[in-house]
Amino acid sequence: MRFGLLGTGPWAEAAHGPALAGHPEVDLVGVWGRRPEAAGSLAARLETRAYQNVDELFGDCDAVAVALPPDVQAPLAMRAAAAGCHLLLDKPVATSTAVARRLADAVAQAGVASVVFFTLRFAQETASWVAAQSATDGWLTGRADWFSPVFGGADSPYAASAWRREKGALWDVGPHALSVLLPPLGDVADEPGAITAVRGPGDMTHVVLRHVSGASSVVTVSHTVPPQASAVAAELRGSAGVSTLPERAEGGPVRPLQRAVDALLDAARTGTPHACDVRFGLRVTEILAAAEAAL
Repeated sequence: MRFGLLGTGPWAEAAHGPALAGHPEVDLVGVWGRRPEAAGSLAARLETRAYQNVDELFGDCDAVAVALPPDVQAPLAMRAAAAGCHLLLDKPVATSTAVARRLADAVAQAGVASVVFFTLRFAQETASWVAAQSATDGWLTGRADWFSPVFGGADSPYAASAWRREKGALWDVGPHALSVLLPPLGDVADEPGAITAVRGPGDMTHVVLRHVSGASSVVTVSHTVPPQASAVAAELRGSAGVSTLPERAEGGPVRPLQRAVDALLDAARTGTPHACDVRFGLRVTEILAAAEAAL
């Protein structure tokens, strides 16, 4: 499948570029970025072409992978879908429910496949854990924590990210936390009081959820903890006992992203939507927007 890459920042360099260039079923046609000089530099390293006109890239591709801020991603993804391109999207798909819904509708109208790259759903150990817990009945409660030091003193390439600084961990890593809790516990109830949230120190946010199944869960996220306090964890409790999210053994995001590419290829070939498609991305945006409103 012929892919185009949208974006030239640290995530495109560390994840999307190497994953696409090294995938045996991908022909990386080219790179487009908002900064032409950065697109040229990344394209040269990936041994492909830099495009100045994004619509020209869409015309030369079967699919696009997006490594851009969410509110830049969404309108470009709609244009790509209208051009007939399948979509490998990043999370969150947008930071506005209305925009996320328009994107999901555009994908449906175009009849293209979509996959949203929730890292934990494509890393081998954590994906297997989510699948196993989703097949287990009787969960009563769960929690998911993502404590990141991006703005807490770590030497992170994402510390310069304007959208992360503006929207905080709720929107950046909150999607990851929801991606592991929603499959085993079920969707969040659509009723008053089902989503509440309070602020902690820095950008820390605690979100309490009531699920349609009757289960409850708590999501805690932060980008402002010191490096020595960083951690990623999740836990479920119920009649099956206690189950804890395993650590990821794979180093880096490249292999998980290549599995997301595999999922997109499969969805495009079979017409069967993946569990992490744009509709799931829309639901995650709806929950995060409700949590933000509750703050």
